[in-house]
Amino acid sequence: MEMVLKKIILASKSVDRKELFKRLNIPFIAIPSDINEEQYKDKIDDPFELVKDLAKEKALSVKKKITHKYPEALIIAADTIVFHNQEIIGKAKTQDEAFNILKKLAGSSHHLITGIALIEVESNKIITESEESEVFFLNLSDEEIWNYIRTQEWRGRAGAYSIQERASFFIDSIHGSYSNVLGLPLSKINQILKENFKINLFNYSL
Repeated sequence: MEMVLKKIILASKSVDRKELFKRLNIPFIAIPSDINEEQYKDKIDDPFELVKDLAKEKALSVKKKITHKYPEALIIAADTIVFHNQEIIGKAKTQDEAFNILKKLAGSSHHLITGIALIEVESNKIITESEESEVFFLNLSDEEIWNYIRTQEWRGRAGAYSIQERASFFIDSIHGSYSNVLGLPLSKINQILKENFKINLFNYSL
């Protein structure tokens, strides 16, 4: 099957998502969306539908911005939440919130659920999917948590931690996609691209 190359638009301002593409040498343009995530809180009872809806709205928001400039582009959008004991855990706004979140996660497992949306601008073809990974945290002392909080790595991160940085010391194991924990389930995304858009991200990184 002949593979095509399109301009990749990453509908995100996430440092971790952009870093993933950079490490793989995938050329892309990062354009953040303008959606208000608060309006989707009524779907909190179904975290899988919530993240898919959020990813789709992010992709559509960016599509409005770039249709005329990049009519043949492919937009990739994602939204990730931490789900623990039937509760959606977002991003901490203060150090105390970060401490309370990490205290909850310590010594137990939580789920990283990512919704993805892929839009081919020219055809307006949209595919949405979700991916789930389970992360097991070691028991943590209050001192360890506060030491981590002082690094400031928790800021802007769902669940108040970044697996790419010093929080990796806290993780006992991961069940599922590692890249999904970073916010982009690359294997699933690439499979969807190959099956639906004749795009293989591997070809971009050569």
